[in-house]
Amino acid sequence: MATMKTGVLALENGKVFRGLAFGGDGTVVGEAVFNTSMSGYQEVLTDPSYFAQIVTMTAPQIGNYGVNPEDEESDSPKVAAFVVRELSPVASNWRSRESLEDYLKRFQIPGIQEVDTRAITKLLRVRGAMKACLSTLDISDGEAIRMAQEWPGLNGVDYVKEVTCAEPYQWDKDGSLSKPFAVEGTELNKLKSPERIFRVAAFDFGAKLSIFRKLRNHGFEVHVMPAGASPEQVAEIKPDGIFLSNGPGDPSAVPHVHKTVAKLIETYPTFGICLGHQMITHALGAETFKLKFGHRGGNQPVKNLETGRVSITSQNHGYATDAKSLDSRGARVTEINLNDQTVEGLRHKELPVFSVQYHPEAAPGPNDADPLFIDFHNLINDRREGRI
Repeated sequence: MATMKTGVLALENGKVFRGLAFGGDGTVVGEAVFNTSMSGYQEVLTDPSYFAQIVTMTAPQIGNYGVNPEDEESDSPKVAAFVVRELSPVASNWRSRESLEDYLKRFQIPGIQEVDTRAITKLLRVRGAMKACLSTLDISDGEAIRMAQEWPGLNGVDYVKEVTCAEPYQWDKDGSLSKPFAVEGTELNKLKSPERIFRVAAFDFGAKLSIFRKLRNHGFEVHVMPAGASPEQVAEIKPDGIFLSNGPGDPSAVPHVHKTVAKLIETYPTFGICLGHQMITHALGAETFKLKFGHRGGNQPVKNLETGRVSITSQNHGYATDAKSLDSRGARVTEINLNDQTVEGLRHKELPVFSVQYHPEAAPGPNDADPLFIDFHNLINDRREGRI
C-alpha cells in the first residue's frame, strides 16, 4: 500500500499538482506526457522510448492487476516518474508477482497519485508536452517549478546511448523466450512456422523485448546490434535484412546512426519502426519535427494509402516525419494518422525499404499491424529469389 506522504508535480508554465507519493523517494525532471492506454502500465513503464519522460496515465485506476516478469519490455522501468489518478490498493491477477507500489519502490522510480490526471492531460493537449519536475521530497512549489524550467529538454539530446545494448548478441537462440502465451497447455495466437528462416540484424535504439519475440515468431534469427554498430560490424554476421527499432528522444540528435542507416539500406532489405522509421527519414535526407503533445496509447487510427485499410495501432512518439521532405528523397508516404494526418509510414520508391511510425508488436495493444512482419519476411524472400 502507498503511504500518506505527499508529492508534487510542477510544470514549466508554473502549474503545480500536489498529491500522495508512492514508489521510490526522490526528485526527478523530465518531459511531461500522457498515455491513453487502458491497460499495459507495466509495458509502458519498461518501454525504453519513455526514457527521461514523466508519464501520466489517463485511465483512472492503475495497478489493479499487479506486475510480473513476463510483461517487462526491458530490464527495468525506464520512465523518469509516474503519475496516476488512483493507485489500486489491491493487485488481483493470477499472473501477478508484485504490486505496482513495491515494483516502483524496488527500482526507485517516484510516483504521485490522487491528482487530477484529466486536468494534466487537458493542459498538455492545449499547451503541448512540457518540461516538468516530480518530487516525493519536501520541496517548495517554487523550487519544483524552477527545476522544471531549468531542465534542458529533449531537443538535440542523444538518449539512445542511454538505453541501447552494450554488445551485439543473438536473441533467444533456443526459442524459449518467444513461446506464444499458453493457458493449460493451449497456445494462443499460434503461428504457422515459416518455411525459411532469415537472419536479421536488429538495431537496438531502445527496443522492446516484444519486438524481438515477434521477429523470432515470424521466421527471423535475431542478431541484436548496439546503436553505434558500424556497417562493417553488421556485414560480419551476414544478415539477410536490417531491422531498426523504437527508442527515445530526438531523432535528429544521432547523426552517426543516420550515416550508418544510409549505407545499410543500399545493400539490405530494411524495416524500421518508430525511431527506426525516423532514422530512415534522416538517412534519406528528409526531416523530422517535434509534435505538440505526441501520440502515446493503444488506440491510434492509421490509414494505409496504398490499400485504403484502416488499422488501430499502438504508438509512443513525440516526433514525426515531415511529409514534404520525403518525395524529393526517393520515398513516398504510405500511411497517415487519421487524427492529425501526420506521416505514419513510408516506402522507398526503388530500394526494398519501408517503415512505420507506430509499434507493430503492440504490447499492449491491437494486433492489426501483425502482417507487417510477414511483409518484411516476403520482402527478404523476394530479394533472395532475385525478384527485386
